Amino acid sequence: MVHWDVLTVRHSSPRRLDVALTLGPLGHGPADPTFHRGVDGTVWRTSLLHTGPVTQRFVPAGPHEVVVHLWGDGAREAAETLPALLGEDDDTTGFAPPPQVRDAHRRAAGMRMVRTGRVLEALVPAVLEQRVQIVTAHRAWRWLVRRHGTPAPGPAPADVPGGLRVVPDARTWTRVPVWDWHRAGVDPGRARTVARCALVAPRLEEACAMAPAEARLRLEKVQGVGVWTSAEVAQRAFGDADAVSVGDFHLPAAVGWALSGERTDDGGMLRLLAPYAPHRHRVVRLLMIDGRHKAPRRGPKLPIADYRAF
Repeated sequence: MVHWDVLTVRHSSPRRLDVALTLGPLGHGPADPTFHRGVDGTVWRTSLLHTGPVTQRFVPAGPHEVVVHLWGDGAREAAETLPALLGEDDDTTGFAPPPQVRDAHRRAAGMRMVRTGRVLEALVPAVLEQRVQIVTAHRAWRWLVRRHGTPAPGPAPADVPGGLRVVPDARTWTRVPVWDWHRAGVDPGRARTVARCALVAPRLEEACAMAPAEARLRLEKVQGVGVWTSAEVAQRAFGDADAVSVGDFHLPAAVGWALSGERTDDGGMLRLLAPYAPHRHRVVRLLMIDGRHKAPRRGPKLPIADYRAF
């Protein structure tokens, strides 16, 4: 049996802290090998930092505290960046939620904007989610990380078959063979975009130190990365509370229905959210948490495209 040294940190916040809601956007599907929510309220997460891989186990210890156990070479770096990850820099000054989500805002008082500071980790799953049903993207992410990632340091949750995994590094992403993309159900266009991002990963990681608009422009210089993808990365890697996922298939209808009682397009969505800048993404998250304002479905569901059959 391998023995792993553990670093334990107790993080106390002056504000309410809901770990599950704050870290929730980092999970990509119920079987994500890099993220797991335990039935006991704990949250497990893995990451690949500058100093190496890390496994983090978050144990809520009250409305303002969480105990974090860290394993792996990246443990100390992860401990140092813990406040940023848990949204301690998330400034809600001046935020007045729309009436439709005031109840959700009250119930989700401990929700922060997560900030990982890891661009490629957010970028790859966002690229996989481009233009496909989310279940297909989650399946691809799970398959690729299990195939090309590395075993996570430390223990693993008992209810995660195969244990947790750490995402592949940039060099590994550039070397995923064509047939593995095919087996994962990823079309050649998205596969090439992931490879292009991985080739310039050091430059993309620098975006974490830039202003949000400048950071997103740098991401969008990579062919295949558009405004939707850069927004998804900004929400997770930069903690951007204003990044709206323009170009999302379902989001404009959901926002339009919630805030005006009518479906709308991207332009209409942005007009409805404009009064809440610089907290537009925060409003969207609250709408998703509330769940009472779903637009009625129109027409049959689209069939799931399975690129493995091509």
